[in-house]
Amino acid sequence: MNGDFKGKKVTMFGPFADADEVKFNESIKAFEEKTGIDIAYEGSKEFEATIAVRVNGGNAPDIADFPQPGLLKGFVKDGKVVDVKSFLSDEYLNKQYAQSWLDMGTMAGPNGDIMAGVWARSSVKSLVWYNKKAFEEAGYTIPKTWDELKKLSDQIAADGDPAWSIGIESGTATGWVATDWMEDIMLRTTTPENYDKWVNGELKFTDPIVKNAAEKMSEIWFNEDYVYGGRKSIATTSFGDAVKPVYENPPKAWLHRQAGFITSFFPEGLTPEDFDWFPLPAIDEQYGTPALISGDIYAMFNDRPEVRAVMEFFTTADSLKTWIQSGGVTAPMNGADPSWYANEAERKMADFLGTATTIRFDGSDLMPGSVGAGTFWKGMTDYVSGAADLDTALSEIQAGWK
Repeated sequence: MNGDFKGKKVTMFGPFADADEVKFNESIKAFEEKTGIDIAYEGSKEFEATIAVRVNGGNAPDIADFPQPGLLKGFVKDGKVVDVKSFLSDEYLNKQYAQSWLDMGTMAGPNGDIMAGVWARSSVKSLVWYNKKAFEEAGYTIPKTWDELKKLSDQIAADGDPAWSIGIESGTATGWVATDWMEDIMLRTTTPENYDKWVNGELKFTDPIVKNAAEKMSEIWFNEDYVYGGRKSIATTSFGDAVKPVYENPPKAWLHRQAGFITSFFPEGLTPEDFDWFPLPAIDEQYGTPALISGDIYAMFNDRPEVRAVMEFFTTADSLKTWIQSGGVTAPMNGADPSWYANEAERKMADFLGTATTIRFDGSDLMPGSVGAGTFWKGMTDYVSGAADLDTALSEIQAGWK
């Protein structure tokens, strides 16, 4: 901060484009002014395809932003990534992040595990959104367990409405919403260690543990009294449109499970007083109410003092302050002031992340692309649409592991 690196340039490459790129550049401006370091960010919608060419061609950026940690794992394994612990102490990292984040950032290098990067922005996924005013007027109460969630769904059905609005259509990515539900339910029905084994391919999709999670999901999805439009509508309803029936007046459905970003798809004119969320409840009490998240991990490819300084900056809540204030982002690191968050719903997300005993990354983003963005999406879609029974769908998904 005292200008030792004035005039130095640090290159950064990532997937932020359009509005996100503007928000990122705004978030680093004060740091650049104080230090004199120029963080030269280059955003690309073809990041996943381009980063391998750059790194393997000897033209790696100083820092790269990976929204899919599974992609980073390969570079770590090949010894291309600088171990963050070579310049940031355990004591410092433990002060900045909860242990779950450090666990998720630990990856296998050629000579043992390393801290592969630092966590930047994140998005909480384990959220059930509802129409606050209508919900309270109807006298409904927030469920704390899976059984209470089903009782609430029964109560709403008895009152004449379907409880849930669900849609998994997303063009070539159709099915990803179903994978999110599966991941959330896996975390609530088995150990975090089994979740990690599942993500790594050691626990097969055909295992009874995974089948049990799919059956739990089906208890809600395939109950015609529970779902707006019934099971047949799920595969053809766009994920962005699926939240809208909840916020009609009166609501046509009452509950919608989706990540924090879904506020961008809310009908126009809603105020923070109109919406709220509760965490997807515990299923097996011993596993509590974990937080499923997505997020960005920043990895370092070139080791120079100014690059270390920028990486250290990215471990601080200040590095996200303006982004948090603009909405749609939750800080994975400690130290974010609750007053920075744009509304109460986002403050609650930060609190949920800060208190969750288990935090795990979106499983499909950690699996190889052939599974996570391939057979997992397709197999869940086939199951939901009725094109395949559960055993067939799970076998189909497992076949994606090469």
